[in-house]
Amino acid sequence: MENQAVLVRLKDGDHKQTLGRFHFYRGLEEIFTGCSLELPDRGNRRKISRVLAGKYWCEERYSRKYGWHYMLKDVEGRTYILIHFGNYVKDTQGCIILGNKNGFVDINKDGHLDVVSSKYTMRQLRKAAGKGFWLHIYDLDDESA
Repeated sequence: MENQAVLVRLKDGDHKQTLGRFHFYRGLEEIFTGCSLELPDRGNRRKISRVLAGKYWCEERYSRKYGWHYMLKDVEGRTYILIHFGNYVKDTQGCIILGNKNGFVDINKDGHLDVVSSKYTMRQLRKAAGKGFWLHIYDLDDESA
């Protein structure tokens, strides 16, 4: 069975970032859940916006900066959209940051929620996902809905 993940973007009232919940499945079994942190919706613009909602193949990749992580393939108008470790919205640059399932915390006391245990969560994802998985992104924070 194919590995699948669902990222649900939540409405939280913060226009400087996007918070969400990440669920990873192997077939019908939910393997783990986590929290996500992204930039806000700014029209899918490079380095200042999150990616469009949709379905993306995520492929395992290595870099010196992030170690092992995943890259979303065939993102309309964008390249090198990654799922990698980080804690703060400044770490995203248009990518998806994952943290543990225990919720969001304002680590640096700047008034914005952050994710925690990101490196551990990425290790969990790699252990479960292997070489790749399908990611389905849904916007529950869409103002027009």
